[in-house]
Order: sequence, then C-alpha cells, then structure tokens
Amino acid sequence: MCGRFTQFKKLDEFAERFDVEVPDDMLHERYNAAPTQDLPVIIIEREKKKIELMKWGLIPAWADSPAIGTRMINARCETLSEKPSFRTALKTRRCLIPADGFYEWRLTGKGKQPVRISLKSEEVFTFAGLWETWKSLEGKVLRSFTIITTHANELLAPIHDRMPVILRPEQEKDWLSDDLFLKQHVSMLRPYNADDMIVTNASRRVNSVANDDSSLLDEFSTPPEIVLPAEPSMNSLFD
Repeated sequence: MCGRFTQFKKLDEFAERFDVEVPDDMLHERYNAAPTQDLPVIIIEREKKKIELMKWGLIPAWADSPAIGTRMINARCETLSEKPSFRTALKTRRCLIPADGFYEWRLTGKGKQPVRISLKSEEVFTFAGLWETWKSLEGKVLRSFTIITTHANELLAPIHDRMPVILRPEQEKDWLSDDLFLKQHVSMLRPYNADDMIVTNASRRVNSVANDDSSLLDEFSTPPEIVLPAEPSMNSLFD
C-alpha cells in the first residue's frame, strides 16, 4: 500500500513538464504527505491539463458521507474494473500524483523502522491515480483521489506485499489520455523496475503526521530547533 509520501522537489518542474500553471499555494515542500490532506494532482478536464489540490482518500460520487474516503486512500489494480468505487473513474477520471519518494515500515527486532523508497536518480515521478467529485446535499463540493497499487517488486517484497504504481515519464501522457482503450491503461499498472529504486531508513518521527520537515529523511535526526523571539527588556517597552 501507500500511506505516506514525500513531495519536496519544486512543482515548477512539473509545470514545465506538463505545461500547466502551478499556483503558489502548491509550491511548499512536503516531507510527510498523508491521507485526508489536500495535495497536488494533475488531471485533464475539458481537454485541458491542470493541476489542483485534492483530498487524499477517494470519495465516490454516490457516497452518503465523505468519511468513506479514509478507507479509500489506495485502490488495488487487480480489481479496479470490478469495484463500484473505482470502475467509472478508471474509464474517465485518471490522474497523476507528483512525488519523489514514499514511506513504508520495515519490521525489525526493535519494532517497525520507517523507510523511504525513491528512485536512484532522485528524479521526481508520478503515481497513477483516480479522482472523483463528490457533492453534499448542501451543495458542498469535494474533489478527492486515490493512489493505485500493484504487487511489490523484488526490492519492496521483503517490506510489504504491495507498492504504489509509479509511471514512467513516457507513460504519463497516455495514462491521462482518453484516446486509449481501457486494457491499454490497465497494462501500465505494473511494478516499477526494482533496479532503479533505493530504500533508505527514515526517522521514526515520520510516524506522526504532525511532523513534516527535512529531518524526517535522516534516521538519526532530531527535531529542528524552534527559536523563540527574545522577550523585550523592561527598557525596550518605553523605547
């Protein structure tokens, strides 16, 4: 599965790559992206490519409550066409989720050790995903997404039996395109080449979604020091 990921490379790289405008509020670094958060997603809508913030955890259009999204952060590629929650989105609402790494937890003699999986090249990549629009009875509109998973490659298999689908750059345009047959889209949902990936230990501070800073990438890191402003002296009160 995929329950946390990193996205700290500048999204303006994606702006150039996909020819989309990236709003300023999407440019901050994310070292611990987590479910229910609003995260950047690339879609095609009305034949135009765009990037927008969507909530992680797909909420089907027919759902009574958005709470269902917390159970739909991932979608298994083997059953996409069978599940009512995903089969329509697979046909018409595919998306790309920009990332540069993701976390898993390796079982050790000392408990679970967080690890970060990334490309050896340290290049940005995209997860294959699906997106949906949900509307409440009061008219509130929520857009949400899920990350598609497949069986783990040989690098990830000792850690977890599933992994997110990472698309190769040459597949990204086709994944978004409606000009392909469904079976062509499904054929892209394969494990990424293990030889091109690397696993590194991360800080256990990853366990808390409240932590979101660069020190999470270092197994032995300490939280960044918070420098409080100096209290004014009595004299300065009258300056």
